Amino acid sequence: MQFLLNLPAPVSFFVVSAVTTFPTLVGLHFVRKKYSAEVLKENHEVAAIIFNAFGLFYGVLLAFVVFVTWGGYDDATKNLQMEASEALDIFHTAATFPDSPKKIIQQGVKDYLAAVYSDEVPKMAGGDLQLYSGGAHNSLRILFVQVDSSSVPNRELYGETLRCLNNLAQYRRMRIFAGNNTVPPVIWLVLLVGGIFAVSYTFFFGMKNIEAQYLLTTTLTVMISSILFLIYVLDHPFTGTSRVSLEPLREAMAAMQGDSAGD
Repeated sequence: MQFLLNLPAPVSFFVVSAVTTFPTLVGLHFVRKKYSAEVLKENHEVAAIIFNAFGLFYGVLLAFVVFVTWGGYDDATKNLQMEASEALDIFHTAATFPDSPKKIIQQGVKDYLAAVYSDEVPKMAGGDLQLYSGGAHNSLRILFVQVDSSSVPNRELYGETLRCLNNLAQYRRMRIFAGNNTVPPVIWLVLLVGGIFAVSYTFFFGMKNIEAQYLLTTTLTVMISSILFLIYVLDHPFTGTSRVSLEPLREAMAAMQGDSAGD
């Protein structure tokens, strides 16, 4: 199902809606062919009460999960922005260092952002990136270790650079955490089963206008399947066409490139 994330959003939502609507309409057709509208009307009094109660509980659950996943998506966006900001702070602070450590650290920061942009984020989209496997930040940290701190006369600025380096590691970890699936399988099970029950309830209402019942059932199916797919999209913030924008990384790299060209 992850391939749907790589399609344009309108296309992926249309595919999901079409795939879920077809079996729904087949099920409705089967029930209406077996039971007449008069027979189904006998269910209305009890079924309507149950359907209203179930719809309320299921709607609250959907709203809660959308809220949580949207919050995670928003956090992933902010963490990426803060990661780019911290990298830019290290780059600018290092400009005050003597020439040798300045070049080493600034080049290391540029390599870090390039690695995040072209290597880490694509790996996160495929679920391949491991948190403690070294990566771009490990290379930058090694460069700091190799720099002779005694060659930096301003100890306060050097200490501030180390603080930014630690913050950079924190935001990287939070980015990777956000890239992992946050909705547990058990919640997906409840959401999917609940969606099937909600749509199936509409089969057992007897409407004389069968075309209207088909239309109402299709509308409910499309709405539920779209919300479920929205949750799936938000649960994969670094995957597909709706992923978190990488513009903060590009802007930071462009700013560094401009500063380096001006030196």
